[in-house]
Amino acid sequence: MSEPFFGNFDLAQLTLYLFWVFFAGLIVYLQRENMREGYPLEDDDGNIAANQGLFPVPDKKKTFHLPHGRGSVTVPDDRVEGRTDLAIEKVLPSGGYPFDPTGDPMADGVGPASWAARQDWPELDGEGHPKIAPMSSMTDYRHAAGRDPRGMEVLDRNSVAVGTVTDMWIDKPELMVRYLEMKLHSGETRLAPITMSRITKKGVLVRNLTAPFFDRVPTTKAKDQITLLEEEKIMAFYAGGQLYAS
Repeated sequence: MSEPFFGNFDLAQLTLYLFWVFFAGLIVYLQRENMREGYPLEDDDGNIAANQGLFPVPDKKKTFHLPHGRGSVTVPDDRVEGRTDLAIEKVLPSGGYPFDPTGDPMADGVGPASWAARQDWPELDGEGHPKIAPMSSMTDYRHAAGRDPRGMEVLDRNSVAVGTVTDMWIDKPELMVRYLEMKLHSGETRLAPITMSRITKKGVLVRNLTAPFFDRVPTTKAKDQITLLEEEKIMAFYAGGQLYAS
């Protein structure tokens, strides 16, 4: 009798090999999809980097329709960061070496104070409403635990009083405080990230800045909303102050 067709064929082994082929293809597919944003890579001078990685950038573009009437985004689109002619200079020719600021890094937004050009609109929740809003504008939120910072003095890194906390800005879906609104002695209103503020018995200590810098904190266009770009600039200013605000 002749051997049957699958007589010496291991179906379990075939299944294993097919799974390996599928899994390898899945890795390649996911890696290429991951390269729709942030690629092609650039070097420190803004030129296309020689080494783009193992996998090529996807050739076929995809269009994603944004929710709540915010248009669409097509990727890859070869977008280039809109910030050029930054006040920085290369100290050493070797690649990857830090650049030194040539002006006021806090105003120029470079180094630790650098920011990315995010969309200039508020982040929305699932129902299309701004996620972050002042607590004073909401009737269904209240302070329930811990020390309420409203009415407390704002202190700089030298414990010098610069103003008073007047409100808390809440991330409504996350039920978290994101920013403290403060009225400075100059009469100006600014926001301080809660993650960079320390609430103590003496007051709210903001250790990143000294007194003269609080008036220079980036502002918001609206009194009750903050955009992604404004968040980026405010957070970057406080982060840069850790090194430069002295």
